[in-house]
Amino acid sequence: MIKRLVKRLSGTIAHSVAGISQLNDETEILVIGAMLSKQQWLLPSTNINDHEFKIFSQFGDDGIIQYLIKHVAIENKLFIEFGVSNYQESNTRFLMMNNAWGGFVMDGSVNNMAHLQRQNWYWKYNLTSKAVFIDADNINGLLAATGFSNIGILHIDLDGNDYFILKEVELSKLNPSIIIMEYNATFGDERAITVPYNKSFDRTAAHHSNLFYGASLAALATEANNKGYAFIGCNLAGNNSYFVRRDLLNDKVKETSLQEGYKPSQFKEGRDKNGALTLHGAAERAKAISGLEVLNIESGKMEVF
Repeated sequence: MIKRLVKRLSGTIAHSVAGISQLNDETEILVIGAMLSKQQWLLPSTNINDHEFKIFSQFGDDGIIQYLIKHVAIENKLFIEFGVSNYQESNTRFLMMNNAWGGFVMDGSVNNMAHLQRQNWYWKYNLTSKAVFIDADNINGLLAATGFSNIGILHIDLDGNDYFILKEVELSKLNPSIIIMEYNATFGDERAITVPYNKSFDRTAAHHSNLFYGASLAALATEANNKGYAFIGCNLAGNNSYFVRRDLLNDKVKETSLQEGYKPSQFKEGRDKNGALTLHGAAERAKAISGLEVLNIESGKMEVF
């Protein structure tokens, strides 16, 4: 199998997303992922972006996570990820399949969770799932019900109230080694701002552009720091930020500044009033939501974006 895979990937660099995407068989994809993970031991760089590769993640997060679990102390190989859609494309699926981690995932769609539970591999792994719309009132009850403690990764990706959920989460028992947070790069790299809390927040209903959601990197980093977590960087695509518990930092996983670690979003996800992609660049995306009200988490006051 290895010879066949190498032949099919000839002409691509080791972590080529294009090469991986050409493979249809899940077993082959997992073999390639395992090879890429092992190659990380040969890379001297401590820059998490140099370790990016994509297996089941949307962008290069599978590689970042593989690097981190090699160099951050993990007590229990457990993860919690929410906002996973149907889990086909997610940041913990490769971790589960390649490294035998267990976990709990949530999504607000009953159909998405039913789709996940129908997969012919669902029974093979220590994975549980729940269809539930997460808000500040129910999050801690949902997490407590898992019975998890001292977990490896907590991943929050809600496209909405992300800052408020991070602020509300009680970490004393979960005590994750690593926290992954989606940030809204359209909000820029300076202001600590978030969309106002709305228990039933929906990004499309909030604004037709689909760009008015979540929080800035500065807002998330402020709250993570308050909870004892250091910012170590973002993925190259500019949507996920990484935080590691301060007592677990080391010479392979180091704190960085927001200015050094921030990545602008590379993807053009803005939409017009008819729901069609505009394919606008960063400046145009920011202009599309200018004038909308955001909460400055440092002043506690509403202001205009």
